[in-house]
Amino acid sequence: MALSKVNFNSLNVTPSASKFLAWDGDADALATADIGGALTLISTSTVTSSTDGIEITSGLDSTYKEYIFKFINLHSVNDGTSWQFQASTNTGSSFGINKVSTFIEATHNEDDSGTGLAYNTTFDRGANSTDFATLISEIGNDNDQSGSGTLHLFNPASTTFVKSYICRTSSSSNGNNQRDQHVAGCFYTTSAIDALRFETRTGNLQTGVLKMYGVS
Repeated sequence: MALSKVNFNSLNVTPSASKFLAWDGDADALATADIGGALTLISTSTVTSSTDGIEITSGLDSTYKEYIFKFINLHSVNDGTSWQFQASTNTGSSFGINKVSTFIEATHNEDDSGTGLAYNTTFDRGANSTDFATLISEIGNDNDQSGSGTLHLFNPASTTFVKSYICRTSSSSNGNNQRDQHVAGCFYTTSAIDALRFETRTGNLQTGVLKMYGVS
């Protein structure tokens, strides 16, 4: 079996962001190619005073197969409230799509008095629940406490498949412990999802930032 050899004089590998090595048009040459996965910022929602939630009613369409949402320093009015979300197929006229989700979290007390790792049935959603899906279990309202994280929503515009999502969050809770939360679920609809609502379970959100990105 013959071995292919690279002609080093024909390498075209000028360093560039978001690139990887690939075969060029010639069989014996390499070049850089797009690696994909670039993020495009679509919207930024900034909360600076008490509000009952954030709704995304535009920009969620078939342009991208994956959307990423970043929550940054969510600070709640109520002590120990959850951060949650629901989807809509009618541009936000109603939010109540059937879903199933899992919820796993690790905890560590500030004073090192205890740790934990468990599947938390309080915050999962089962049996095609139409309730809002929990992304952060508890956020404390001390001046230095907040919650942050990243949510991935896959192909919301599909009219063939259900809509899967995964989320990873970190929060300082009302119990003065740090929580590391892992959430996965799906919306059981083959209609296109075109709007989302994020809110606290009780009370209002005092401050925070929500960014939405498209993944190309």
